[in-house]
Amino acid sequence: MSWQDLQLSMSDQGYVAGDDLAMALHIALSLGRPLLLEGAAGVGKTEVARVLADMRGTNLIRLQCYEGLDASHAIYEWNYQRQLLAIRASAEGGTTGRAVEDRIFSEEFLLERPLLQALRKDTPPVLLIDEIDRADEEFEAYLLEILSEFQITVPELGTIKARSIPMVILTANGTRDLSDALRRRCLYAHVDYPDRETEMAILRARCPEIETQLGQQIVGFVQSLRGEELEKTPGIAEMLDFAAALMGLGIADLTENPAVLQATLTTLLKTRTDRDNIAPEVAQRLAGQAA
Repeated sequence: MSWQDLQLSMSDQGYVAGDDLAMALHIALSLGRPLLLEGAAGVGKTEVARVLADMRGTNLIRLQCYEGLDASHAIYEWNYQRQLLAIRASAEGGTTGRAVEDRIFSEEFLLERPLLQALRKDTPPVLLIDEIDRADEEFEAYLLEILSEFQITVPELGTIKARSIPMVILTANGTRDLSDALRRRCLYAHVDYPDRETEMAILRARCPEIETQLGQQIVGFVQSLRGEELEKTPGIAEMLDFAAALMGLGIADLTENPAVLQATLTTLLKTRTDRDNIAPEVAQRLAGQAA
């Protein structure tokens, strides 16, 4: 499959990918390398993994990163409650020592977390490591062995190699700088807010029944809104929610009902400060420019 075919397949799934993103994803799949997608929140980075899983007809395994994430939540941990029950049962049966230890630190008591799950699938899944920049720097060290060798070392069991090589997508919002070691192991693409033509194509793909005039107004309004001073810039998902709300209310023109327009900004503006900053007169000005 060429990168153009990949781009077309993504479009069939409702995802309009730019040439740079489609090429980066094509090369990552061809080389079996992880792909790091960096960009502002709401530009569609996470959606790439979902679309890829749907295209390949495979599982999507997601690891949501956060501050304090450690190996026990991301890779594996032991089922301590079952281990305690097994130890008590063994003691009552007269079994002690190495035999008990070998049993409780066996596959029977191993709890697989997302990273280990991804390596143990017979069919290559899509592994999404979402918002890796929210995790601590120490956690990146856990990823290096996985991203380099696609294997995990469990001290009690040894090295567990991947049954199949997962397709790995990492996303980052720029919360902190990622280590050079992690970046070296990944291919890279920056995902930005779409231009007007691309965003219109996204809207048509997701809302094919929308009237052209209203669609153009929605895209123009949202793109102008992103130029305002906001705490949280509305992304593509918010734009689609805005469109769905307007269509559900039977609005055909953004300028026809200022009160309704102001009310539907709840889909775009997600903080009190932003709601206060986009007063009715500001919303009307942006709507008039988009008309």
